[in-house]
Amino acid sequence: MKLTLTRPLIVFDVETTGLDPARDRIVELAALKIFPDGRQEEKCKRFNPLIPIPKEASDVHGITDEDVKNEPPFAKVARGEK
Repeated sequence: MKLTLTRPLIVFDVETTGLDPARDRIVELAALKIFPDGRQEEKCKRFNPLIPIPKEASDVHGITDEDVKNEPPFAKVARGEK
């Protein structure tokens, strides 16, 4: 199916430590921006959830504690802190 766009479309993908929004944390946020002319821009950022990533979650998205140990937490980035 071909999209006919008049404005850019952004699609987000979120990887987390689990399915409970009250308890679990974001470990990766990716965005794909599709322009009407067909160009695409991709951005992806990983975050340290500050809690262990369960094996069951890592089995789904492939992200481990080791992969994010030096990344900032999502809350810090969302507040614009460095």
